[in-house]
Amino acid sequence: MDDMPSTFDGPFDDEPMLDSLTIGRRIRQLRSDRGLTLDELGAAIGRAASQVSVIENGKRELKLGELQRFARVLDVSLDQLMTAEPPTKRAALEIALERAQRGPLFASLGLAALPVRKTLSDEAIETILGLHRELERMHGERAATPEEARRANTELRKAMRRRNNYFGDLEQTAAGLHAAVGHEGGPLSQRVASDLASHLGFTLHYVGDLPGSTRSVTDLRNGRIYVPLGQSPDADPRSVVLQALSSHVLQHREPGDYAEFLQQRVETNYLAAALLVPEKSAVGILQRAKDARELSVEDLRDAFGVSYETAAHRFTNLATEHLGIPVHFLKVHESGTISKAYENDSVQFPTDALGAVEGQTVCRFWSARRVFDVEDRFSPYHQYTDKPAGTYWCTSRIQPSSRGQFSVSVGTAFAHAKWFRGRDTTNRFHSGCPDESCCRRPPAGLAARWTGQAHPSARLNSSLHAAMPTSGFTGVDQTEVFEFLERHAPASGSPVTDVAAS
Repeated sequence: MDDMPSTFDGPFDDEPMLDSLTIGRRIRQLRSDRGLTLDELGAAIGRAASQVSVIENGKRELKLGELQRFARVLDVSLDQLMTAEPPTKRAALEIALERAQRGPLFASLGLAALPVRKTLSDEAIETILGLHRELERMHGERAATPEEARRANTELRKAMRRRNNYFGDLEQTAAGLHAAVGHEGGPLSQRVASDLASHLGFTLHYVGDLPGSTRSVTDLRNGRIYVPLGQSPDADPRSVVLQALSSHVLQHREPGDYAEFLQQRVETNYLAAALLVPEKSAVGILQRAKDARELSVEDLRDAFGVSYETAAHRFTNLATEHLGIPVHFLKVHESGTISKAYENDSVQFPTDALGAVEGQTVCRFWSARRVFDVEDRFSPYHQYTDKPAGTYWCTSRIQPSSRGQFSVSVGTAFAHAKWFRGRDTTNRFHSGCPDESCCRRPPAGLAARWTGQAHPSARLNSSLHAAMPTSGFTGVDQTEVFEFLERHAPASGSPVTDVAAS
């Protein structure tokens, strides 16, 4: 497969501070309701009025014994005193303002804290909080750097490795959806995809004016899913529909950061792939092929009518969990740079200082690069590669796309090659990467002849200086989306019909 919100919540949340602030405001409200002064309440609990003031302002946490004394004097239960709900709307505003002013963002502004007095109106507090949220949003976008994305992707890959790239809960969800529409295995047709949409309360609408920043748009109000009328030649028309449905089933909302954004993408793509290639049927095919020592990604591709890349993804989902075979997956651009990668077989991918793999250059002697030099693009390419971590067997194919050609590779350690079709290949290469003498440094003779005699003009990576999207982590233009929905929404009171769900 290809490629949330409380009004006052934010990264300055601090649970102990929230408790002391809320309890303090509740004590103040209860004292006021009972007509007690600070001196009177202080005398009743054996504390000075100044100490009570500090407590009411949420600047000191209370021990259990102190809380019990306050509850007894104020004639409330301990549970009532400790409830997290602010006593009034005004108290909620004051608590939010205090929390904001005690957070790191406000501290970085170098401003003096604004005293929260009765003369400070609710409207003024709401305005200050609105400004704080906007500053918070801007700082969040500025922090959404490629470095953050690489870190998030690195952590996500570690998590996927720990679970062998297998999501049992998503497999069960897919099985439940299959059962709901009577799909028992084999290729999932566009008609069944439409049945799934109907089962989930949606109609499908194919349009020619989908906003350029989107792959699909889901209208939750009217139960419609809009997908592009014209699919690119390398796209599976079912995938976009199933990904939109998967996102709805998983109840995804606007992500708060890159980590959540990437996690949502993984879950959405996984569930859509599990719908296209059902676990039970796929495992049966793979187990029989392993028994015959004829495992092949092509068999999954052909049995379920999916792209080679989708079949390769599904193979990595199921191979370790059900067949006991650790594997690695690579999608590499013709330039040699990694687009996607996964491993649980200890193969060593090239990484940057942050441990990120995407964008790194693959060794020239790996099958993911060698396959571009093979004339026969119809047959799969197999190869053994002696790498620093051991010998690995790989199978690779070329996959054309609108962004150029990519190789898609699945491999495993030498000990597990015996289960695969193509294990008898004579193609074998040695890779010393990341040692620069392997393929990153020109041979001595060539370097001597051309050093200082060449000046290539580099093709600048388009993302090198690109600003991050101004509309959040996803880059979706919300104005375009809302205008699109306005254009296509059914007239008030008219029935919703499926204009093109066949």
